[in-house]
Amino acid sequence: MKRILIIGAGGQLGSELTLSLREKLGPDNVLASDIRPLSGPLLAGPTTILDATDARALNSLVESYEIGQIYHLAAVLSAKGEASPRFAWDLNMVSLLNVLEAGKAYGLKIYWPSSIAVFGPDTPRTNTPQTTVMNPNTVYGISKLAGERWCEYYHTKYDVDVRSLRYPGLIGYKSKPGGGTTDYAVDIFWKALQGEAFECFLREDCMLPMMYMEDAVKGTIDLMHAPEESVKVRTSYNLAAMSFTPGELYEAIKTVFPDFDIQYRPDFRQEIADSWPDSIDDSAARQDWGWLPKYDLQSMTQDILVHLKEQEALTT
Repeated sequence: MKRILIIGAGGQLGSELTLSLREKLGPDNVLASDIRPLSGPLLAGPTTILDATDARALNSLVESYEIGQIYHLAAVLSAKGEASPRFAWDLNMVSLLNVLEAGKAYGLKIYWPSSIAVFGPDTPRTNTPQTTVMNPNTVYGISKLAGERWCEYYHTKYDVDVRSLRYPGLIGYKSKPGGGTTDYAVDIFWKALQGEAFECFLREDCMLPMMYMEDAVKGTIDLMHAPEESVKVRTSYNLAAMSFTPGELYEAIKTVFPDFDIQYRPDFRQEIADSWPDSIDDSAARQDWGWLPKYDLQSMTQDILVHLKEQEALTT
């Protein structure tokens, strides 16, 4: 079996996806890479430093490690992208084109994540369709929409087997937030466990589609393992699990931490969130390759808090 290369393995999604793939396929078969040295559990298998904007370095890795698949997860996310638009565009697009070119040259299967950021203020907000109006107004969303078109182009023109999911906001407990607009839903759990008040940068009633990281990892791997003829969407599949507001998440956490306090102080990220849907129609993913989420708000909240308490016990 040829090896899998994870680009951006140090990120919130990348770290969990790397560990899951290594558990399924064996540590030596998954090469974890990032622009900075990796640490912790990721060192249990092969790692390397890679700047994905360097095409020569990428191709060298593909050849020397006999890579057959690439999961390209490196990107500048929504909030950080607005602070450095040109840098975000260059990193997000140059790295993707390098990966697609490698896919074309070496016959690789490629995974690249898109996002609900591809939608915009003109998109239907409720039950957003798979195919709809897409007018993103952030550099992150613009780069993801352009990336979707490039993925479809390389599949149509060069028969590159590239697959993609439009993630909603992702929530996990194994790593800290990475600069996304939905990251409040990660940070809030850490604050609750530490007994600190939480300052939320979104409105109490801001409804957004969200997903537990375990579901996101499972959906990603399921898509990559689906028969090629089942993957009918080559831009990116809508993916959904649950939708909730900061206020609803706060109330769910309060069932475990009744003294937990929150203040709402919306900032520039609220404007980004206002351009996104509040729920997603993912019927195409369900029909084509059997997508089905496991977690809702209550089961996710309970699972995260149990694991965070276990982590705290191990460090005290």
